[in-house]
Amino acid sequence: MSVIPHYDGYIFDLDGTIYLGDSVLPGALELLAHLRRRERKVAFLSNNPTKTRDQYVAKLNRLGIAAQLTEVVNTTFVMVEWLKTNAPQAVVYPIGEQPLVDELTAAGFRISEEAGAIDIVIASFDRTFVYHKLQVAFDAIRAGATLIATNPDRYCPVPGGGEPDAAAIIAAVEACTNTRCAVNVGKPSPIMARTVTAMIELEAARCLMVAIA
Repeated sequence: MSVIPHYDGYIFDLDGTIYLGDSVLPGALELLAHLRRRERKVAFLSNNPTKTRDQYVAKLNRLGIAAQLTEVVNTTFVMVEWLKTNAPQAVVYPIGEQPLVDELTAAGFRISEEAGAIDIVIASFDRTFVYHKLQVAFDAIRAGATLIATNPDRYCPVPGGGEPDAAAIIAAVEACTNTRCAVNVGKPSPIMARTVTAMIELEAARCLMVAIA
């Protein structure tokens, strides 16, 4: 197995690239071991906001892939970091699952369902999406809130097919409010690229991103 020598870092998508469900995809373990032996920097990236970075590390280790927290970036982490820099005092309303809510709360962001108090509506992958959440987002945006999103994916690959992802939530909010999503922090956004390359302390030109469409 050969390695392109001028890349110092390799950034791997997870769902559908390194593993699918709870199964490592063919060749992944061998490739990662090959890169580690040659002391290349490795990072793991996910647009899936339904798990914390700690959960991703635990899953990778369980699948036989050595990984540390400083090698894993997911879209909830990128969202929180972006908010800290660009809207540190914002009151937010996340349409998302508990890991996103927990990370926002842990970072000190106030979460509200009061339309006039909400500065930012965050659309995300949300398997608990109900009409009430759409109504809160609708009211908040009509009162002046900005719509942003964790990731633009249309679906998340799972064994046997896929699950509707954040693009469906974004589309629902855009359709009823006649607005557009202002910021999307997930890949292929340069926001996520800057976050992961900064974490592994390499310039983007010295890294190769590996993902399966």
